Amino acid sequence: MDQETQQKIQELQGMEQNLHNLVMQKQAFQIELTETENALGEISKSNDDVFKLVGNIMIKADKKKTEDDLTKKKDLLSLRLKSIDSEEKGLTDNAEALKKEVMAKIQG
Repeated sequence: MDQETQQKIQELQGMEQNLHNLVMQKQAFQIELTETENALGEISKSNDDVFKLVGNIMIKADKKKTEDDLTKKKDLLSLRLKSIDSEEKGLTDNAEALKKEVMAKIQG
């Protein structure tokens, strides 16, 4: 196997590692988004006081401000997930193209 092919294989391995890292990051954001959406749902059902954790203590919070903060967080997480999806698609496409190129060199 020539040097160029070996370099392409290493590049492909790097892309696969980056893709794995992106998937892990995406899962973490999806979990956080789900938790945020659940919190928003609970706040909207609540007629009572709202509390939130700050460090190791729970404090009373303004319902409207907490709702606004969670909505902003939800929007930001959604935007990050879209960005990760786009990056993941581009990386997957590039990896597939490189994989085909490497396979062609190895087989031919």
